[in-house]
Amino acid sequence: MMLMAKPRVTMCARGFVFLLGSVFILCQVHLKDVYVAELMLETNITVEAQRMLSALDNNRQFQVLDNKGDSHNVTMTHNVLVAECLLVGKDIACNCSDDYIWSNEICSTYNCCHGSTCKQNMSHITPLCIAKVKVQINGSVILNEQIWDAGKTTKLTEEFQGLHGFEYLNVTGQRLSNSIADFEVALSVKFSTAKLQAILTELETQFQAVLWVDTMGLVTMESPQSQVCYESAPFLECTFDEETDSTGWNMSTTHQRFELYQGSVVKLNFSCSTKEHKSCVRVTLEKVTGIWAGTYECGFTTGSVRHIAKSKLSVALLPEDILLKIKPLTVVCSDEQTREKVEITASISKSIENYKVQCRYIDGCTMQSNTTDGNHQIYTFTASISCKEVSNAQSVTVTFKNSKGQERNSEVDIPVIYVGKKFCSEEVYDGQTWPKTPQGDTAINRTCPVGRVGYKSRTCEGTTWQPVFSNCVNQELNNILSSADSFIQGLGANKEFAQTIFGQLKNSSTKFDSDTDDTTADISTSINILDKMAGASQNVELPEEVYDDFINAASNMLNSSWGGVNKSIVYDMSSNYLQSVEVLVKNIKVNRSVGIASENLELKFCSDSDCQISVFDVNLNLNKTDSGIMKTIGVKNLMDKLKNNFGNRERNSLLVSATLVDSNDSSVEITLDFPKEQHAFNNRFCVFWNTTEREWSEAGCTVKSDAGNRTLCECNHLTSFSILMAKSDISTEVLDIITFVGLGVSICSLLIFLIVEFVVWSGVVKTNLSHFRHTAMVNIATFLLLADSCFLASTFPESLSDTVCLVLTICKHLFFLAMFSWMLCLSVMLVHQLIFVFSPLRKRLFMFLSGVVGYFCPVLIVGSSYVFYKYTQKPYYNRKTCWLVFVKLLDGSLHAFLIPVGTVILTNLFAMVVVISTLVKSSTPEGSKANDKETVKSILKVVIFLTPIFGVTWIIGFALLMLESDSPMFHVANYSFTILNSFQGFFLLVTGCFAEPKVREELYRLIMAKSKGKSESMKNLTSTTYTKDK
Repeated sequence: MMLMAKPRVTMCARGFVFLLGSVFILCQVHLKDVYVAELMLETNITVEAQRMLSALDNNRQFQVLDNKGDSHNVTMTHNVLVAECLLVGKDIACNCSDDYIWSNEICSTYNCCHGSTCKQNMSHITPLCIAKVKVQINGSVILNEQIWDAGKTTKLTEEFQGLHGFEYLNVTGQRLSNSIADFEVALSVKFSTAKLQAILTELETQFQAVLWVDTMGLVTMESPQSQVCYESAPFLECTFDEETDSTGWNMSTTHQRFELYQGSVVKLNFSCSTKEHKSCVRVTLEKVTGIWAGTYECGFTTGSVRHIAKSKLSVALLPEDILLKIKPLTVVCSDEQTREKVEITASISKSIENYKVQCRYIDGCTMQSNTTDGNHQIYTFTASISCKEVSNAQSVTVTFKNSKGQERNSEVDIPVIYVGKKFCSEEVYDGQTWPKTPQGDTAINRTCPVGRVGYKSRTCEGTTWQPVFSNCVNQELNNILSSADSFIQGLGANKEFAQTIFGQLKNSSTKFDSDTDDTTADISTSINILDKMAGASQNVELPEEVYDDFINAASNMLNSSWGGVNKSIVYDMSSNYLQSVEVLVKNIKVNRSVGIASENLELKFCSDSDCQISVFDVNLNLNKTDSGIMKTIGVKNLMDKLKNNFGNRERNSLLVSATLVDSNDSSVEITLDFPKEQHAFNNRFCVFWNTTEREWSEAGCTVKSDAGNRTLCECNHLTSFSILMAKSDISTEVLDIITFVGLGVSICSLLIFLIVEFVVWSGVVKTNLSHFRHTAMVNIATFLLLADSCFLASTFPESLSDTVCLVLTICKHLFFLAMFSWMLCLSVMLVHQLIFVFSPLRKRLFMFLSGVVGYFCPVLIVGSSYVFYKYTQKPYYNRKTCWLVFVKLLDGSLHAFLIPVGTVILTNLFAMVVVISTLVKSSTPEGSKANDKETVKSILKVVIFLTPIFGVTWIIGFALLMLESDSPMFHVANYSFTILNSFQGFFLLVTGCFAEPKVREELYRLIMAKSKGKSESMKNLTSTTYTKDK
């Protein structure tokens, strides 16, 4: 709302003095909404500006009109003088107040710029003056063949003086033998990117150089103004008034600068722009920790101009790791003592957070000291441990509390050897001392060899020490793990960083050829690195350049036996390894056809329609219908590490993983030809690794042949009813059961429907309208029965020949289209009868048109589509599903089904709307509640009865084409489509037969007539017998 008080202007030839004051006012309207308004005052006497402001202070209540002419009472809360104009005759002199400058419009229109006096009459322009803002430009001039000199500085200054609000330009430094000059410019007014880019283009032409600049002061940033809680989810948002080419975020600390990418912590949103702010970027940080404290910078780039804004984010810290140690390592009790004093030390990384630290033990714990050792802070406590035997382990808890009141705890168990209890004696093993330890306890030794970090553990069972478990990890690998952790969070997760991580991992993995405990610890850490990079690949596109280092590193991990740990750990490591390798192979982009071979892994690619690949002498065959890429990787020395849930059956030494990416194939059948290995067992099983259950499974895989020295495996999946409308195979065991049961019920229901129609035909078909309806219904039921029967016959495509599969596909295509065509005839007839009440259809005309639409059109569509795909040598049907092919939008034979069906469904929906509208219009004009209820009931009946007859439920199938397979609504639509349409025959029987009064009455009449006939016959028989006896 603009508040404006402006009496008429009078120009006086006698030399009166006019004073024009422009005042910004803050006003409150209604619910204390705050507005900024401009008040312009004119007077013909010389008045000091401060006197006018004082007068305004004495009268703070105003009544104003908004743009709609509505009156509002406002209260002025603050006023500032921004401009004064002195008018003497025809002479005008206007000046802006301190901290204000002429607006861009005044500058461009009247050439009144900077702080100069303006001698133009521009009182009609709003605003006259605007508040000065701090805008800074930092840039660099990169010369091609020249060096920087004073003349270029002068020229640079002259060009930037063309920007309104220019204050100064400084050359801040020169680099690379004076071929690069850095400069800064200060301004007090915002400007457009186009104007700045024009200046840069002119300078580039004159200097024959390249210029890059950053601006500050044009971008608005919203960010937390105070310290945020640990593991909270703060957000920062930047907006800019103009559209830009690209946007992004950076975060910098004292020594490092990172670009932010989508990750587990970083959530970027580029769609927050509005009409006012045409460019916007928001970053939300989920569960922030100390590493996310720093300076955040957003940037909007257009051409060679980047507009930025910065803000600091402070995070209330908590220790990432709390290392607790006790001394002595074990409390040994005797008959003479009841307690023993134990020293507990808590070590954390040095922090700027002023923690409140507490120690808790059941009988009390006391802090002794707080010291600093290099990069660590060490807190020392003492506790008196009881020698009285208790069932649970005695423990000490240390708590760190930050400035926000958040806490982090760490607990350490105190091993106590009670009198008379079993324990393992102190032992020196491999140069390390293992103290006395109670049975069942695990001793921890945090002393690792030089160059390694972590710990070693050893469990005491009875009085016997178990083998040492080493978790001492190579320091370099531990650093790589930290880098991978930053990468998955989104901190600097670019392609170059990914290449660095995989390169370092490959270099470190060359030492994995021994079977020591430390090697297994390194391999476990390496698998964790692969797992994190696999998770990151879901958000960040990894370049194909990482393939070589990735494959070689993963291969090196399989060179050792992974000894020194129990089987359950090996099972977890191997399962995580396989899943990480598969995800990375799938998500890493590839543009080449040449594979990668290493000692234990062999990777190959195929983009042909007929893929025949061999990895480690395992031949793989896959037929595709689109341009997707098949990635196949063979793995050695992993099978013996994976869990064997098939009892005592021997395992092949080779594992093959095949992944199909960028493909819309609805079903995939893979054939694998394995070489036989010499084992005592001759019965072969084809299995696949179930990543969810983490075990082998035979589901969907069969042995096709087991002759000679080869074993041929074939893996596929069953197809559910919803495959008819889906882009890919989305069947499940539950959907398959629903499909089979629904089709069985529908087929039986449709047979009953046709029998009933045959029986009651002469009794119900007495008018043209009823003849039309029942003719259409019989055809709908007949074609649905044939389509369901063909679909049921094709539920196991692998058992059918190519010819039978093709015939069933054509039949399903034809019968379903014929069913929908007769639905169209029924709906059009119904609409015609409602609209043209006095012009009924003639029987001969209806039968002719219905025959064309219901018989000829489906045959024409199916025939022409088959001929087209046969002629263009494109697949008409999918051999794996015995149904039409979907490649992509408007590509694939499935559209010869989708487009006609979609047209019919839309037409039938229109027919339903016409019927409902007719019912509403025909209701009583008075609109009583009773009539309203009857109308609603009638509408519900129409919807319930016409939905299955008009095939409206099939519209859910189109949702399957638009929804993503991982969306919750996809599964809802999938199950809804399967249930409603597999049982369509049953719904047709209920709504189209038994729900029709005339059919029920005719059935009842026939049944009663038959019963009456039997009664009359019995009566006649009795009368005859009586007569004869008499």
